[in-house]
Amino acid sequence: MSDSIQLFVPTFRVEECLAEIRECFEKGWTGLGFKTVQFENAWKAYTGHRNAHFLASATAGLHLAVHVMKERYGWRDGDEVISTPITFVSTNHSILYERLNAIFADVDEYGCLDPDSVEQRVTSRTRAVIFVGLGGNTGRLPQIIEFCRAKGLKLILDAAHMAGARLNGSTPDKGIDAVVYSFHAVKNLPTADSGMVCFADQELDALVRQQSWLGIDKDTFTRTLSGGAYKWHYDVPRVGFKSHGNSIMAGIGLVQLKYLDQDNAYRRQLSAWYDEFLGGTNVIRRVPTAPGCESSRHLYQVCVPHRDEVFLALNNAGIFPGVHYRTNTDYAMYRHMADDCPNAGAFSKEVISLPLHLRLQRADVERVSRQLIDIVSDQNP
Repeated sequence: MSDSIQLFVPTFRVEECLAEIRECFEKGWTGLGFKTVQFENAWKAYTGHRNAHFLASATAGLHLAVHVMKERYGWRDGDEVISTPITFVSTNHSILYERLNAIFADVDEYGCLDPDSVEQRVTSRTRAVIFVGLGGNTGRLPQIIEFCRAKGLKLILDAAHMAGARLNGSTPDKGIDAVVYSFHAVKNLPTADSGMVCFADQELDALVRQQSWLGIDKDTFTRTLSGGAYKWHYDVPRVGFKSHGNSIMAGIGLVQLKYLDQDNAYRRQLSAWYDEFLGGTNVIRRVPTAPGCESSRHLYQVCVPHRDEVFLALNNAGIFPGVHYRTNTDYAMYRHMADDCPNAGAFSKEVISLPLHLRLQRADVERVSRQLIDIVSDQNP
């Protein structure tokens, strides 16, 4: 359908991106180093993070964050990490990769971890919490930070949706041990796929750089820049992975970063139009933004009764929303886990992510909103 409205349509500054990629080709350096170093430095300057390491994906960042913390702090197989069932599975896969147990806590009205539920899940084997900033929302992150500091738990922020999000005017990082971003094709800062892990601890940053390059103590770019006849010498002190980013993706990221605040401002304008058009109905519950949060607005989410029927009716009208997310306990991989998160279960059955991307205009938002209101009203007279 030519006039269909899709959930995500990424926008690239094509000529600027091609110029960055051309420079990589002309210099003959497309892999780790060169542009990846530039992008890491640009990201640190933009966010204020002390450290930033560019990776092939946010999934790699989450895995490596758990991996290096397990190694550094002596966690044992079977130790526990509290997480949310309302997330993309990579969040919780990162725990299982390291033979740790994912323990699901319930969510609040923001779709983010509920601090009270987190507190109830803590045991003598709890080592960390992973907080997901769903849709760019900070939820009750300050309470989670305070709780983790008081209990001596490590805190990882899954900020896959949070590029450009701010809490009380600043990038959320105070009291957080690792922040992981996604630059996947449909995210607010899109490349083809890549991510960034930002550790508060300089030693963890150094360790993750080894671990993302097969455990080698000097990457190829560093060796190339160094002098001497033996620059090809390196050591391999540990087994690592092959998950670092490359200069092609970093070049695209450098361009997209220049426009991130501008793009996020337009996403907030689209969201304000949704608020305007949907504000008059009580049947459609809009997922709120937490106080003090300037959301990146990766998602605009509503909760409706009979979600699946509403979803199909929207599709029939040429509107293609999404679901972020089904509770992970719906999946075979996590079905064995205790299903004692009633808010997450209800959220999973009702949530819809409405189309939200830079190519939409006010008329598109009005069309989606009116169609949604009509469908829900017909089902709930």
